[in-house]
Amino acid sequence: MLEFWESSFIEKQMMWGFEPSDSAILTKDFFLENKVKDILIPGIGYGRNAKIFYDNGINVTGIEISKTAIDLARQNGLDIKIYHGSVAGMPFDNKSYDGIFCYALIHLLNSRERKKLIKDCYNQLNPNGYMIFTAISKKAPMFGRGPQLSKDRFEIMKGVKMFFYDSDSVKREFEKYGLVEFSEIDEPAKNIGNKPPLKFIIIKCKKEC
Repeated sequence: MLEFWESSFIEKQMMWGFEPSDSAILTKDFFLENKVKDILIPGIGYGRNAKIFYDNGINVTGIEISKTAIDLARQNGLDIKIYHGSVAGMPFDNKSYDGIFCYALIHLLNSRERKKLIKDCYNQLNPNGYMIFTAISKKAPMFGRGPQLSKDRFEIMKGVKMFFYDSDSVKREFEKYGLVEFSEIDEPAKNIGNKPPLKFIIIKCKKEC
């Protein structure tokens, strides 16, 4: 996965533009309402979703596998702590966070990796902290495209393996980690005008005291 993302960021640079996703905007509002001050973003990329939190006074720490993406984040004024490495290496510090936002990452992992990421994120939450994941839905047009690797998981293009979520898999993977609610969200491709939005599921969990 390292080679894929490093070459992608080298070739395409800020491939999704710099406008935050709708999920990030909704999460920022939710975090501000709930007095979340300090967050972790696994898979921070070049920071397009991080900046909206940072600009609203929330302390942000990131994890990113691509050194090129981290350099791009720095060029875009994100003067924050970003750990260079795979989320498979979590935890990178012994700190606990008020919130965790993980956008469009978990569905790129296999079953074992997904379980570890969810558990690692939950373990780094403060009591009453929230973690919010945005994951691709089975209603997305790529579902079923390419060779099938396992149930609901396909290699949709060379080097990109995706697990597609539905309500059953959300409950199965998140229920024991404080699942509060989940809902569908259409994520527009904001940097590509004529591309239809993608169907995602936004998943909210809370760590009880």
